[in-house]
Amino acid sequence: MGFFVRFWGVRGSIPTPGPRTRRYGGNTSCYEMRSDTTVLIFDAGTGLRELGLSLVRSPPPAGLELHLFLSHPHWDHIQGFPFFTPAYLPTTTIHVYGSEKNENYQLLSGQMANAYFPVAFKDLSARIVPRSFTGDVVQAGDFVVRRFDQRHPGGSSGFRVEREGRVVVFATDCELDQLLLDPAAARDRPDARRTLPASVLAPMRDADLLIADAQYTDEEYPKRVGWGHARANTVVDLALQAGVRQLALTHHDPMHSDRDVDAMVLTAVERVRAAGAELEVFGAREGVTLRLDRP
Repeated sequence: MGFFVRFWGVRGSIPTPGPRTRRYGGNTSCYEMRSDTTVLIFDAGTGLRELGLSLVRSPPPAGLELHLFLSHPHWDHIQGFPFFTPAYLPTTTIHVYGSEKNENYQLLSGQMANAYFPVAFKDLSARIVPRSFTGDVVQAGDFVVRRFDQRHPGGSSGFRVEREGRVVVFATDCELDQLLLDPAAARDRPDARRTLPASVLAPMRDADLLIADAQYTDEEYPKRVGWGHARANTVVDLALQAGVRQLALTHHDPMHSDRDVDAMVLTAVERVRAAGAELEVFGAREGVTLRLDRP
């Protein structure tokens, strides 16, 4: 049967509508993963609004049951939730996943306080259910989702999603360059392979698709150390070491135009070619749908 992944928001930090970002898109982080029976949503940035409109165009008779996973509650990853049409329908159930205390659920509701938004969280008609991981694993419909920690200010979660032998990893907002085994080599010899610990590689191993934060070029990163995002070339090396088949570079910098993203993708492709590997690399773009069938 298979399932598909669709990109609804691929921008980082702040929405960037306009002619410079028309091809890749200006909405912030939001990704849909769907089988015939289950809908998973990763992040609730401004791309969530368009996803919501799509979902209510032909809702199932019994209503929508949605599974929402948040990498972390920084504003660009939650700001679309108040504009998510299914949340206003009594026939919708939204499972919001988090830790045992589920701070994500609390912060989703907090941004809808009267000082910030005219509709209160308690006035939403949908059934919104906080759910916790059992350890770091949860069954969401017919998907198994495994959570793992990432290096980011305030922390963030990545997710490894498995179904019918296929694996998709969602790993945005992770500063991989702070985790390198030999950071001096990466600094002094940019073309050298950047090696990462086995613990970082483990959740990515043999993924059919890795959707990963690749916000900065090598030249930009030194002025942004500690901001919580990775260099695209470092993400490529991660994917090569983990045996990933397809790599979607995402969380595009708000200052990057479509041409800038094109240049980053070209550099990434050339790095793969120089390594003699078969990894497919592309820039995540709003509206693109990828189908993953059984192996």
